[in-house]
Amino acid sequence: MTKNETTTILVCDDEVDLCEMLEEYLGKRGFKVLAVHDTAAMRNLIAVQDVDLILLDVNMPGEDGLSALRTLRVEDRTPVVMLTAAGETIDRIVGLEMGADDYLGKPVDLRELEARIKAVLRRAPVQSPELAMNGETDALPFGPYTLDLGAAKLLQEDGQEVPLTAMEFRLIKLFAENRSRVLNRDQILEQAHDRSWDPFDRSIDIRISRLRRKIETNPQKPRLIRTVRGLGYVFDPD
Repeated sequence: MTKNETTTILVCDDEVDLCEMLEEYLGKRGFKVLAVHDTAAMRNLIAVQDVDLILLDVNMPGEDGLSALRTLRVEDRTPVVMLTAAGETIDRIVGLEMGADDYLGKPVDLRELEARIKAVLRRAPVQSPELAMNGETDALPFGPYTLDLGAAKLLQEDGQEVPLTAMEFRLIKLFAENRSRVLNRDQILEQAHDRSWDPFDRSIDIRISRLRRKIETNPQKPRLIRTVRGLGYVFDPD
């Protein structure tokens, strides 16, 4: 059995024809595809069914995808790829700030969509079966936090979990493993983002800003993840 055959993708889009096309295309490539046409149905399904990735349309009747993403990210870290109408840059930026893992414009190029899905799934933190069986974890402490690599969680001193998206987890893991080392955008994109990028793409800055709001005492004057002007970012918890 291939890895794809164990992967469940939930498509939430009000365009029935598009859902059927994605079910057929991704299904032929070994993915299990479930489709719903509004956010209420999406919530009902993920409450009873484990899914590995959600394809979420921004523009839908009733509650839109951005509002649903905001609610979803309160408790759920399932990777989300947003589908947006071509040219809607603002929606894409807002989606990244809210915790989307990637985005793709419509009309959808199926081969690019498949590549994006695979890239996001590679980035998604997973619990190591060996660690889970042995009850062991790899822990990276920094400041008032501990990064639990085995459970893919960021914990505060009191044991409370800091909710992170898959991308945010990869970012903080990358920084924690490169403590006191300046990382430029190229290095961050290559090691944590895992997709080709445009020199004008500011998605990394958006994600780091979002991560700072979760872990910094004062995100406007960050002390854990500092900007090194003209070079990049440095993680210096000490």
